Amino acid sequence: MTHTLMKLPFDEGALEPYISKETVQYHHGKHHAGYVNKLNTLIRGTVYEPMGLVEIIQKAEAGIFNNASQVYNHDFYFTGLSSKPSAPLGILLERIERDFCSLDQFKDTFLQAAANLFGSGWVWLSVDKEGKLVIDTLSNANSPLLLERTPLLVCDVWEHAYYIDYRNVRADYLEKYWDLVNWDFVSHNLTNYVKGKYIEFPCDEYSGACEFSEDK
Repeated sequence: MTHTLMKLPFDEGALEPYISKETVQYHHGKHHAGYVNKLNTLIRGTVYEPMGLVEIIQKAEAGIFNNASQVYNHDFYFTGLSSKPSAPLGILLERIERDFCSLDQFKDTFLQAAANLFGSGWVWLSVDKEGKLVIDTLSNANSPLLLERTPLLVCDVWEHAYYIDYRNVRADYLEKYWDLVNWDFVSHNLTNYVKGKYIEFPCDEYSGACEFSEDK
């Protein structure tokens, strides 16, 4: 199969003034696209060519893993952003309050983890095998899919996610990122966890048109 660059679920300028159109154009149109193109080149003629992203991430190593995981991570990141206000509700809010005491405490813990991650990487909210919400700070292209966790939310802390807008002040980017989280998507992923599956991309936003693969 040939992997394709996801279509953004929002216009390139929709996240302004928090994330600029220029940043989205470079982040999605250059960096994200570069991983897609490199992945297609690397898997051509290999056992990984017919696989979806989740299966490649779970089975591959080195360059194929890195590029597949970066495609998946970016798909997850962009799908999890929205200019429309939303908030954790229902079972998601209940789980956050159960595992982090309060929404404010969860926010502080998540953003502090993102601020303190050394170098480039990703901060994930996931569900572990016991059903507990956990925060993982993972370097480079690493993925919670390799930790037997089901991802719900991710923040990209590679510099290309924020340097145009915030230069080296990652903390300012993180505060604005929080205002853009698509909590409906996070809730959708928690429901997906209950079904014991992983989200697959491409995905038409989060409205139920996403496909899921069995937990392996």
